[in-house]
Amino acid sequence: MFSHLERPAHPAPGWRQVLADFGPTYAANGFIGWVFSATAPLAIILAVGTRGGLSEAELASWIFGVFFINGWITILFCWLYRQPLAFFWTIPGTVLVGPALAHLTFAEVIGAYYATGVLMLVLGVSGWVRRAMDILPMPIVMAMVAGVFLRFGVDLIRALHADIAIAGPMVAIFLLLSAVPALGRRLPPLIGALLVGAIATALLGRLDSAAFGAIELVRPVVHPPAWSLAAMIELVVPLAITVLVVQNGQGFAVLREAGHPAPIDAVTVACGVGSVLAAVVGSVSTCLTGPTNAIITATGQLSRQYTAGIFTGVLAVLFGLLSPALTRLLLNAPKSLIMALAGLAMLRVLQAAFLASFKDRFTLGALVCFLVTVADLGIFNIGAAFWGLVAGFAVSWLLERSDFARSPL
Repeated sequence: MFSHLERPAHPAPGWRQVLADFGPTYAANGFIGWVFSATAPLAIILAVGTRGGLSEAELASWIFGVFFINGWITILFCWLYRQPLAFFWTIPGTVLVGPALAHLTFAEVIGAYYATGVLMLVLGVSGWVRRAMDILPMPIVMAMVAGVFLRFGVDLIRALHADIAIAGPMVAIFLLLSAVPALGRRLPPLIGALLVGAIATALLGRLDSAAFGAIELVRPVVHPPAWSLAAMIELVVPLAITVLVVQNGQGFAVLREAGHPAPIDAVTVACGVGSVLAAVVGSVSTCLTGPTNAIITATGQLSRQYTAGIFTGVLAVLFGLLSPALTRLLLNAPKSLIMALAGLAMLRVLQAAFLASFKDRFTLGALVCFLVTVADLGIFNIGAAFWGLVAGFAVSWLLERSDFARSPL
């Protein structure tokens, strides 16, 4: 049944090899990838859960699941495949859950989580996901990635405009360390930006002392599911689409552009298993993350980038265990610091996405996909990134048929 799943191209490395491949650049990328996941996306969980009437214990358990469980999956896959394969949770799927909590019980939503995980597991075992991904032209997929990631670049400009005292020094040190390679090798630009931003935050007194609370371990809440036809109809297929097409599609595109042939079917199976495990503690479905994988593949040698993914996974596991205290600290950090950090991390990724989208083939379809994605208007509870792919593919199929004939997908 699992015979067609992708096998690792090389034997898994020993711990000495992992340590030898690790270094400051990979620590920096892994750390920034974790910081990104532990800030703005985490705030979405808190906002959705609070509006849905979840208790503090239920929210802490949700956060524990998306970090602790997915952190272990990340460590395992990065180690097995020697690729940066970071798993977290579906952000658009989390947004979908918000309206559902207004008329469904949390137990019914969790039942939909279980069903979504089983559906993805079946699709991964069948091999259908890889065949579907092979049909989509890469320029159109990368246009979707550019549309999703564009807001991070725009947020960098907004952070500079709104909070120059914090964002300005961060951009300045990032440019300096990037322009002088000798300095950048000693202090990676993203770590330099983070340190300068933290110093500026401290000097300006912008971090509430109440954020430094006592260290406390999370106490996961195990939720029994309730099986509701209404919840299955409303959530299962849209959640699966947000994972397999929107989120995993971004992740696969980013990794392929960086030079990593991600194991599509194996990743889909991992998302299914991770989603079922996460549902036990009330957490939303697992996915292969686009932004975090983009950050950890931004710099460094291709063969060593897997160590950045392992480091991200280790930090995620620790964060999951300490989620109550660390969440409080990160959410009290200035918004401009997080916006600037994420924007700087995405600059090279956005550049590569635009080049891949509009270089030669499927350019009109890529443009339509980009515009639909940027418009961010969902239909039938399915996000704009999915409809961007549908619209871009349709336009290219109608008006750019020669591109399908003359070039491989």
